[in-house]
Amino acid sequence: MYSELFKTFTEQGEKAFAPITNYNKLVVKNIEELTALQLAAMKSYSDAGVEQLKAASEIADVQGLVDFNVKQVEAMTSLGQQMIEDGKKLAKLGQDFKSELDEMASENLEKASPVV
Repeated sequence: MYSELFKTFTEQGEKAFAPITNYNKLVVKNIEELTALQLAAMKSYSDAGVEQLKAASEIADVQGLVDFNVKQVEAMTSLGQQMIEDGKKLAKLGQDFKSELDEMASENLEKASPVV
């Protein structure tokens, strides 16, 4: 008798907390993806900065300065492109999160709505 009561209580608790658990899993997944994106971007930007510092330290004459300035323009163009790509990835991450959240909310609303 008590075993069936505890089983029913456990099942009801799981059903009640399932939306919260699913939401938490979605948030954790999104945080992991966002962190990975930020770390990759930070590494890429810092690598580019270090490369520019190395190139600047190798300037020995006027021609080296001219070459460095040309490479600076190329580096800035590349950095700008990288930032655009990172922005697109971030926007997609946000859109995916919103879509999954909307889907989750819709499913939970259907389950909570009485059948007419």
